[in-house]
Amino acid sequence: MTETERKYEGTALPAGLEDLPGVRVSREAEQQDLDALYYDTPDLRLLQRGITLRRRTGGTDVGWHTKLPLGADSRQELCIPLGGSGPQQVPAEFAVRLAAFTRGAALSPVARLHTHRRRVQLLDGEERILAEVTEDRVAAQAFDPAAVTSTGVRGSALPAAAEVATSTTVQASGWTEFEVELKHGTPVLLEHTDAHFNAAGLTHSPWPSKLAHAFGFSRAAPPGVGAAGRSGGARSAGEAVMHGIRTQADRLLALDGAVRRGEEDSVHQMRITARRLRSLLKAHRRLFDTGRSAPLADELRWLARLLGEARDQEVLADKLVDALDAVPAPMREGALRGRITEHYARTYKAAWQRAVAELDGARYFTLLDDLEAFAARPPLRSRARREAGDYLSRALRRQQRRTLHRLDKALDTAPGPARDKALHRARKAAKRARYTAEGAQHAVGHNTGKRLARYANRMKKLHKVLGDQHDSVVVRQELLGMSGQADAQHRHVFAYGVLHEVQRRTGEDALERLSRLRRRAGGRKLTRIP
Repeated sequence: MTETERKYEGTALPAGLEDLPGVRVSREAEQQDLDALYYDTPDLRLLQRGITLRRRTGGTDVGWHTKLPLGADSRQELCIPLGGSGPQQVPAEFAVRLAAFTRGAALSPVARLHTHRRRVQLLDGEERILAEVTEDRVAAQAFDPAAVTSTGVRGSALPAAAEVATSTTVQASGWTEFEVELKHGTPVLLEHTDAHFNAAGLTHSPWPSKLAHAFGFSRAAPPGVGAAGRSGGARSAGEAVMHGIRTQADRLLALDGAVRRGEEDSVHQMRITARRLRSLLKAHRRLFDTGRSAPLADELRWLARLLGEARDQEVLADKLVDALDAVPAPMREGALRGRITEHYARTYKAAWQRAVAELDGARYFTLLDDLEAFAARPPLRSRARREAGDYLSRALRRQQRRTLHRLDKALDTAPGPARDKALHRARKAAKRARYTAEGAQHAVGHNTGKRLARYANRMKKLHKVLGDQHDSVVVRQELLGMSGQADAQHRHVFAYGVLHEVQRRTGEDALERLSRLRRRAGGRKLTRIP
């Protein structure tokens, strides 16, 4: 779920909460005593990125919890019941989900917090809880993370919490804080409550979480995670481009856990994200010290290719199964559909397992470290200070010329493997042009964003049709291999021939559409950014 709340410092809860707009009555709820054991790596990698992992007892939400930042006031909260697990076992699901942030380091207890919570619920006329206001009296024990060891990451056995607390406590502290958490209320209520608290003398807490308070980590934008910044405010070229890079870096980290868990379409989305990042680094290489940007782009290409091994199996399966409807019914045996589905399910699983194994390797973790460092301290050159609109106009025009040159060269090539290869190069150019526009679209003003969206849409259509042509080539090659492996009775050979012809026509149809799409993508006005 998404948790939206604000934290405050002060001496007491203000009176008059029932007078807030939309609130009919304020009601005291049952007070709670909460015990939480927090986990992190020895160097506090989760905390540095605004992430927390805890095991809580007491209150109404007993269980394992992890929270990941979504924005200034919001976090994604994931919960798992305690079940039969003790504090010595981090749930494997959470360890996998957080692997992109722990990067091979062990998870161990780093702090224990006891909280006595007073709760006040704000209700509307229908008895719905709009928000819950709490007064938390916290007693914290922060451990020495470097002194806590573990034997692994995923579901690893951890030292007993009591042993940790008695042998490695380095700091004990206590404080009172106040929180306002939205339930069924809107952000408008949060703003009114904020004004009410400020008028009563309460101030915003500098601590993003209780664990941060215990270790003295004040609010700061962590590298990579949640660091994309606000939309629409970029004035310089560097700001506009880095907004896009940080947004995609956040997305790559968020998708890591989904890929590891085998969630549907996650490999595809992570591959796209790696490609977007690489495209931005390549398209805007003039803004950066290429000594840092070029190696990072190379590693992103490695990641995209790694994920592509699995994604290609998904594409082939979808293309072939969808095309089966073109095969005459008497020849469309159920065994053929089953054979195709089973074959590509097996090859996809093998490729996915290889990819996940690489995601646990040093090369991938180093890539993530380098990407976060790039996002936090971009190696911008002096030209990155140029006005965003002027720079983007030139960058889009450059990518447009590159795409059209490759496309024209391909269309002038005689039919055959050489033309197919040239069309594929044009496709990659159109994709980079599209990603260049989309990467800056939300970092600039409304009017500029509309121009970028129009440019991106034209390049997307060209990219898609070139993709259809390329897929038809790949699928036809695959079909030739499959037909050569037909069984002794030569079953399905005719069906393979029909599928081959369907894909040939698909490729020809794509070629016929290219002239019109080329004209629309080549308009000079598309690159004029106000």
